[in-house]
Parts: sequence; structure tokens; C-alpha cells
Amino acid sequence: MNVLVVHDYGPLGRLLLESLKETSLSVHPLLISRPDGVDLSALDDWVPEDTDLIVNALWHNDPEAAEQDPEAIRQWTFSIPVALAEYANANDIALLQLSTCYVFDGRKQSAYITSNPGQPFSQLGNWQWECEQALRTLLPRHLILRTGWSLQRFIRKIRSSVTHSAKLELSSRHHGQPVAVRDLARVMRALILQVDCGAEVWGTYQYAGAEEISQYELGLAIVNALPDFDGVHVVDHTPEWAALEPENATLGCIKVRNTFGVKQVPWRTSITEEAGMARSTAPGDESTAARQPDRQT
Repeated sequence: MNVLVVHDYGPLGRLLLESLKETSLSVHPLLISRPDGVDLSALDDWVPEDTDLIVNALWHNDPEAAEQDPEAIRQWTFSIPVALAEYANANDIALLQLSTCYVFDGRKQSAYITSNPGQPFSQLGNWQWECEQALRTLLPRHLILRTGWSLQRFIRKIRSSVTHSAKLELSSRHHGQPVAVRDLARVMRALILQVDCGAEVWGTYQYAGAEEISQYELGLAIVNALPDFDGVHVVDHTPEWAALEPENATLGCIKVRNTFGVKQVPWRTSITEEAGMARSTAPGDESTAARQPDRQT
């Protein structure tokens, strides 16, 4: 099977490509340096004619950043995936697309399952839910994978607090499950390999790391695991940015386990590695990159 992996400079695309190189798949990477400045009319030039599956590894998981630049987030989480879906439908290609727990409003008392309707209240959640709905209409052969919190995002928050203040406010009211980048790449590989086997497994799935936790407890776990953060004092208080967070972001992951044999992995074991990635891929690293996709071989 011929797979096109659309990615940016973040670690997810790199780790996924490294993992797929260990398989018998024919993998073609497509680096989009600036997702917010892409000319979508050039899709014919980007996608090899023999492509069987497009994997969109552009993973946006930060609702704060989305609020700061709504037009960019629309391009990243809606315009690019929908353009890929339209192209895929016209050329008999399947598509794997990422989404997040931010499509939900957090009012449910138990874990969200894949059939629960989205009720987002942030820019990120709105466009991801619109994208999901569009893909279901445009392309029968699609896989949507919703993810939990980005573990790396919370590590970055704590690192920022080290720079600006010794105190970090995190909420004990907001619960969810972090997911590590390498673990997400593992799950995506499992889905891709099932498609390669000819399995008709199209639809929506969810994955997050094992163990539900509050954002406050997550902050404590990160600080206790990383010596660099010894001086950080985590306070149980709801910060202003938590207004963008669903109080319940917990995802039920039984469907992805039963369909693909994917078991949840504890996110705690990935804290050290995620901290290293967060240090080397700080937001803004791509600011001087070209605006057009660059084919990598």
C-alpha cells in the first residue's frame, strides 16, 4: 500500500515516519512548512498518483493558540483536511485524520464515546467538529482519531512558569487523559496497518493514555518526575485559560482496542521523553519556514 504522510516540523510526523519505515508499506512524506499559508489549489502536484491512503499528521491540540489566530486554526484544522478529503474522494483514496477531545463541552459525567455528538465551545473544538462532520459527508473511506490532552503541551506550560513565575495554577475540576507523541504515532501505525490488510474499519475512534487525571494532579506528576522543575509550586486554582477546557475531557477507548487491538499505554512513562521533545520543538520554531509544501524523500 502506498501511504502519503502529511506533516509539519513537529515530532509526531517524524516519529510516525520512522515507525512506518519499519513496515513493508511504501511511504511518501509531504512536509507542509506553514499549514496556515498553503495553496490548496496545488493538491494535484503534492499527492502521488498511486497513493492509497493519506495520513494527515498535522495535530493541533492547543485551544489557547487557536483563540489567538482563528484564521490560521481554520486553515490547519478544517481547510486542509477538507481539501484532502475532497481530493481523496475524487481519486479513490482513503484518509486518516486527527481530532481531539475539544469537540466536546465537558458536561457529561462519564467518559465520552465515539457516538456522542460534539458540542464544542472553543475555536479549536469548533473547527475540529466541523472537519469531522465534513469528512463523514465527503468521504466514506475515512478514519477519524480523536485524542486526549497533549502531554507535551502541559510540560511546556510548566517550563514557561519556571521562566516567568515559580507558581503554576492548574485546575482540579478539569479531568482528562494525556497522550504522548510517540504513543500516538504507535496507535496511528496500528490503524494504517489494518487498512493495509484490507480491513473495512472506517469511522471514528478515540485514543488517550491510560489513567484519567485532573490538570492539577497532572502538573504535580510532571513536576515530581522532572528535576528541572523542582522549584515550581503547583497550585490548585482554575486559571483564566481553563475557560477553554472541557471540565470532562475523558475519552472512552474501548472501540479502538476492540477493532485494532490497541491497548492504552500509561502516559507517566513518557514524561521524560516528552520533556526532551518539548525542549527541542518549542512553538514558533517554524516561523522562518517556507510557505509551500516540500516533498521529502
